[in-house]
Amino acid sequence: MSTTLVVLIVLALGAAGYVLGRGRALREVNGDQRRLHSLPSYYGTNVAMKTVVPAMLLMGIWLLAQPLIVETSVRGDLQDEAERQNRSVSLMMSDVRRVANGLDVAVSQGVMTRERASNMRTEFTDVRERLGQAGVALGSDVTSAVLRAAQRYRAISGRADLLRTGVVLALALAGLAFGLRNSTAGYRARNVVESGIKILLILAACIAILTTIGIVLSLVFNTIEFFRLYPASEFFFSTTWSPSFGGGSELGIIPLLWGTLYISVIALIVAVPIGLFAAIYLSEYASKRTRAIAKPAIEILAGIPTIVYGLFALLTIGPLLLRVFGDQTVGWMDAGTAVMTAGLAMGIMLIPFVSSLSDDIINAVPQSMRDGSYGLGATQSETIRQVILPAALPGIVGAILLAASRAIGETMIVVLGAGAAARLSLNPFEAMTTVTAKIVSQLTGDSDFRSAEALVAFALGMTLFVVTLALNVAALYIVRKYREQYE
Repeated sequence: MSTTLVVLIVLALGAAGYVLGRGRALREVNGDQRRLHSLPSYYGTNVAMKTVVPAMLLMGIWLLAQPLIVETSVRGDLQDEAERQNRSVSLMMSDVRRVANGLDVAVSQGVMTRERASNMRTEFTDVRERLGQAGVALGSDVTSAVLRAAQRYRAISGRADLLRTGVVLALALAGLAFGLRNSTAGYRARNVVESGIKILLILAACIAILTTIGIVLSLVFNTIEFFRLYPASEFFFSTTWSPSFGGGSELGIIPLLWGTLYISVIALIVAVPIGLFAAIYLSEYASKRTRAIAKPAIEILAGIPTIVYGLFALLTIGPLLLRVFGDQTVGWMDAGTAVMTAGLAMGIMLIPFVSSLSDDIINAVPQSMRDGSYGLGATQSETIRQVILPAALPGIVGAILLAASRAIGETMIVVLGAGAAARLSLNPFEAMTTVTAKIVSQLTGDSDFRSAEALVAFALGMTLFVVTLALNVAALYIVRKYREQYE
C-alpha cells in the first residue's frame, strides 16, 4: 500500500473520529450541550487528534529511519565489491538505489513480473537493456553485486513498507478507540485539545531548530574529514584554486571568497539605492492608484527564476557591456562573462527584496512622528531624511542583510554571468567565480567522498555559513544600537 493511500486512510479515520466523538458526547447528555464540560467540537477534535497525530508522527519517523536502516543492511554486501573496483561504497549504493527504483518502475509498467525482478541474474539478462525498455536510463552496466544488492534492497524495503502500513493503521485505530472512550460529559476535552495544540507548536519549532543543527553538523563532520586530507593553512591562505581529481590539487579559498564578495558588493550597490528610493517614493509620495500598480510590478521581479536572470545576464547584459567596454572601445573587457555582468543581473534580482521590505518598514513608522515633524515646520523631504529613515533604519538594515545573504548564496546567475575563473583581481570586467559555483562544480556527477576534491565542497559551505553568520551578528548589533536610540 502506498504512503499516500495510508495517509488518506488515516485522515479519513480522523474525520470519522471527529464526527463520532462529537456525536457520542452529545448523546451522553441527550443533546443538551450545556451539561458538557467543553463544546462538542472539542470532543470531536480530541478524537481526531488522537487518531491522526500519533499515526502521522510514527509514519514520519519511520520514513526517515527506514532508508538508513535498509542501506546499513545492504552496505555490508558491497564492501568487498567496492574494494575490488576501487570505488566508494557510497557511489555503489547510489547505483543500487537507481537499479532498485528501476526494477520497481519495470514491475509497475508490466515489463517484468515481481518474481522475475527478484530472481533476475546478470549472467542471463542484460539488466540495463531490460530497464531501458521501461524508460529507466542507467549510466553504466549493472554488475552482479549491484543487482543482488538492489534485489535485497527491494525485498527489505517491501517488508518494511508492509510493516509500516500495518503499524500506522493499527495505531490510528487504537487512537480512535481511545478518543471515543474519553468522549464523556465530564471529560475535559478543551484542556486536552489546547495542550495538544501547544505540543504540536513546540514540535514544529523543535523541527526547525533540529533541522538547522543537522545541517550544521553535517557540514562540520565533513569539513573535519576534509581537513584530515588537506592542510587547513593552504585552504584558508592559498591564493590558488586548481582542483584535480587526479592528484596535486591546490584548493585555496581566497580567490573564491574574493569573487563572492566582489559580485555581492556590486549587486548591493545596484539594488540598495534603487530599492530604497523606490520604497520611499511608494510609501511617501505615490498616490494610492500609482502604488497599487507600481508595487506589484516591482514584486514581479521576485518571482522570476534565477536561471532566467542568468540567461538575461549571458544574452543581454554581457554583450551590452562588451560593446561599451570591449576591445574596440575602451578595451577593459574581453568577454561577456564578468563580475560586472553577474553583479548587475543580481542587483536587478535583489531590487524587489530591498524595495518591498523597506516599504513595509517605512509604512510601519507611526504617523504621529510625521505629524510632529510637519508641526515643527519641516518639509516632507526633511521629515523623510531626519525622522522616518532613522526610525526605520533597523528594519532597513535587516532588508539589506536579507539581500546580501541572497546575493552571497546565489549560484545560477554567477555560473552563467560571471564565468568560472578563480582569480584575484580588482577589474570588474574580468571573469571570476564564487564559492557557491565551485560547490556545484565539485559535487557534479559521481563524487568520491573519500577524496579532498569532493569534500572541499563541505569546507566551502561551512565557510560560507560562518561568513553569513558574521553578517547577521553585525546587523544585529546595528539594529540594537539604533533601536535603543529611537525607541
